[in-house]
Amino acid sequence: MNCGNVVFLRQDFWVTITNKQFNFLQHIASLLEIHGRAAVVVPDNVLFEGGAGKTIRRRLLQQFDLHTMLRLPMGIFYAGGVKANVLFFDKKPTRPNQPWIEKMWVYDFRTGRRFTLKQNPLTRVLLDDFVACYKPGEERATRGETERFKVFNFEELLARDKVNLDITWIRDSVLDGADSLVPPEVIAAKIVEDLQAAPRRFRDCGGAPERMPRRCRSPRRGDCY
Repeated sequence: MNCGNVVFLRQDFWVTITNKQFNFLQHIASLLEIHGRAAVVVPDNVLFEGGAGKTIRRRLLQQFDLHTMLRLPMGIFYAGGVKANVLFFDKKPTRPNQPWIEKMWVYDFRTGRRFTLKQNPLTRVLLDDFVACYKPGEERATRGETERFKVFNFEELLARDKVNLDITWIRDSVLDGADSLVPPEVIAAKIVEDLQAAPRRFRDCGGAPERMPRRCRSPRRGDCY
């Protein structure tokens, strides 16, 4: 992993890569002790990028019990357009030539969902259906499929091109035609939120933008003062 101008070689990582999202996932996996559990938020690229990404996903499936993935909707983070997911996985004692994972359950909380941070925020009650499907504290054998909750076998996941875990199956009505486009009020609310967040983002970047020149003596030359 790369930290500024210093490069650290982690012997406990599956691959050496500069991608921070993949390194974060590898770091969490390396910290888990036997019977440890993790829920990690990752962007979509972690699910489908090839090369080192394919190796990391394969190792995660083979060496951990990656039992559930929650596909998050857009509009719940400050950065607009972020597509993210929560990976739920456990670390179990090693079983030679036999992975712990048999199935991975995927809950699609993204398709057809639209949120904004203020006008239409995500609230806890909207996750009740996911929690009911997840069945915390119960055996996973008691889970059942629904329209938004599907199960995929281990062999099926490994056989996917590049071990791609970017899995969808629900048709998004927003893409079906002009009659189902995002309502103007939703777009307007997102624009207002982005404008309100702009000063904070400038501060986070180290200060406000430089003052613009007041006027130009010669517009053709661009000679401003």
